[in-house]
Amino acid sequence: MWKWLQYFDAYERHLAKFRGRQFTLLEIGVYSGGSLDMWREYFGPRCSIIGVDIEPSCRVYERPGVRILIGDQADPAFWAAADLPPLDLVIDDGGHEPEMQRVTLEALLPRIRPGGVYVCEDIHRRGDLFGAFVHGLSDSMNAMDEARVDPTDPERRYVCRATGLQAIASSIHLYPFLVLIELAEYPVAELVALKRGTQWQPFLH
Repeated sequence: MWKWLQYFDAYERHLAKFRGRQFTLLEIGVYSGGSLDMWREYFGPRCSIIGVDIEPSCRVYERPGVRILIGDQADPAFWAAADLPPLDLVIDDGGHEPEMQRVTLEALLPRIRPGGVYVCEDIHRRGDLFGAFVHGLSDSMNAMDEARVDPTDPERRYVCRATGLQAIASSIHLYPFLVLIELAEYPVAELVALKRGTQWQPFLH
């Protein structure tokens, strides 16, 4: 197993909620099988693990509770044909090329259950195209599409319809060489700024 040490604090912060639970983890990049054992040790026996690798020899790591799929993460057809259950956690430690990472994110993010987490490791370069793609996603989290203002409504000051990403993702986190996307526990239809208080100064209206 080969991991950057700074990843582990982020893993503990965002993934500890899965420990001891029954859930499904998919990891791209089996290689020598070390991380499969690490995740089993960390998450416990109730975790169902799916490993994905382009190397057919990685099937040797298949065992009860661990399923191995062979395929190219850069091929959308592979993901479309893959027999996958609903996922709770995806960790992309595969080919590390930006186009591979983008294809994988677009294919798997819709297959993660509410409350799940998407992780992409090893985003190493300044100007990395996948890093730029994620920054674009971060920017879309700030969109205010179809915002409505109704100053006569005693409960709501601003309401805007959630964009596609805002509807499913609660947050995007950037760490050195690492991206985590946390999905919302429930679908979000709109973002609301509540107005509270008994007296509002005229210059604030």
